Amino acid sequence: MSNKDLIIPERSRDIGDFLVGRLLPFREKRMVGPFVFMDHMGPSTVGPGHYMDIGQHPHLGLSTLTFLLEGEMMHEDSLGTKQRIKPGSVNWMTAGSGVTHTERSPIDLRDGGSYPIHGYQIWVALPKDKELISPSFHHFEASQLPYWEDGAAAITLVAGKGFGKESPVPVHSPLFMLDIKVSADYDLEIAEQLQGEIGIAVVDGEVNACDQIVRKDHLLVSKVDNQCALKIKKDSHILVFGGDPFPEKRYIDWNFVFSEKEPIQMAKERWIKKDWPMVSGDTSYIPWP
Repeated sequence: MSNKDLIIPERSRDIGDFLVGRLLPFREKRMVGPFVFMDHMGPSTVGPGHYMDIGQHPHLGLSTLTFLLEGEMMHEDSLGTKQRIKPGSVNWMTAGSGVTHTERSPIDLRDGGSYPIHGYQIWVALPKDKELISPSFHHFEASQLPYWEDGAAAITLVAGKGFGKESPVPVHSPLFMLDIKVSADYDLEIAEQLQGEIGIAVVDGEVNACDQIVRKDHLLVSKVDNQCALKIKKDSHILVFGGDPFPEKRYIDWNFVFSEKEPIQMAKERWIKKDWPMVSGDTSYIPWP
């Protein structure tokens, strides 16, 4: 491996009823641009005795991005949001000063059948001057996201700016995330098309990226901004993401991300005391670990 790039394998993590593959943070690379956390969920199956039931838990100082490839989830939060998310759509929740949410299998899919679930749970850190902004939630259907085809490639701009296009997702710093599927070998030129650090997560297939072979369930982080050329192998599926890094370090403690430790400690104490915005009508509570 060259001295300029890093290949990160998924590491298994238990989040209750589900095992996920954690890509970020990694000991040698904590963030890619403002992206501070990335879990690959599935492919798995939900059904009797194994539904998704993630109760109330808090977030601080970040935005969450939920992107499903298969299956469906129901999101509810302390803002009063109730939103079903389907494959290709985007849930974008900015926690800012504090928000609570739940993630569960929809009621109508608890019918004794088995259903696929596969997707990515992503956290994007907020700029220092926006870490305590008021929380908000936005949802975008797949049809609302920029989509184009180039030869064998089908490309969706999930968030941010890239290739002369802009996603409607209201991001808070320069970033990008693209979903790319190819039906034949395809060369993707990134130079001058994307701004900032670059990560390439391989969902399926194989990519020759920055002269490195990256295979399924691995993430490559290029240490050369904007310059990576991708040779994507036939029938592959990748996510390309990143953006401008922040000048300050980010601390992560459970579900809180912040540029200083004191706000995290204060938020932790509030959660333990249950002095926190909660989801209306929901009695679940995930204790501080």
